[in-house]
Amino acid sequence: MGNATNGPLSGAVIAVAGAGGPAGRAALMRLAEAGATVVGADNDPQRLSEAVDAARYASGGATVTGDTVDLLDLQSTRDWAAHIEKDFGRVDGLVHLVGGWRGSETFTKTSLDDWDFLELLLVKTVQHTSLAFHEALQRSERGRYVLISAAGASKPTAGNAAYSAAKAAAEAWTLAMADYFRKAGGAEGPTSAATILVVKALVHEAMRAERPNAKFAGFTDVKDLAEAIEGVWSKPAAEVNGNRLWLTEKP
Repeated sequence: MGNATNGPLSGAVIAVAGAGGPAGRAALMRLAEAGATVVGADNDPQRLSEAVDAARYASGGATVTGDTVDLLDLQSTRDWAAHIEKDFGRVDGLVHLVGGWRGSETFTKTSLDDWDFLELLLVKTVQHTSLAFHEALQRSERGRYVLISAAGASKPTAGNAAYSAAKAAAEAWTLAMADYFRKAGGAEGPTSAATILVVKALVHEAMRAERPNAKFAGFTDVKDLAEAIEGVWSKPAAEVNGNRLWLTEKP
């Protein structure tokens, strides 16, 4: 258990969207152990409360809270951002971990229903969180918007057209926000940043237990991802703003 009061993120207030999944759980834990006040959101209240409890316990009493938020609703997302800033006085980060995957065997068998599903999960939620949080992040002297993306956005495979296109759209949207931070910083350079962490795919303990012989080559463990997320705050805004940080080999 780290002493959260003097951790590298002591005093920071960080929101995590998609906090109930394995990557979200790891991120809550890591950020809380680094001293941040962490506010998670998920659409599954049960998963969310389990993740929040685990992070609270692991960090030895850091402030970790959870809100059930419909990130597909812009007003709900704006209300969430406003209430975090009101309750804690500031917002220093939004980590976007809302995930989902659908694919097909071949390009020909691509279902546009998959696109409709993934466009909501992977694009709409990015649009809503970025629009809801960007002003608060710009007000922070260490604001960070962190998108988790996939290598497939840069090099799509035939069966992953919908997924790769949705990830590419989310990246473009995030880079547009990075340009907002760049312009807001003026001649001095940005004080806040929007950045993209790129993985091939994620792996966690339960997956390894289910498939003990699998190599998961090139996959990023959710704990390593959480470490990389925390590391975004230790780099200057100008260094990470508008950049893709690769946690897997570039395609």
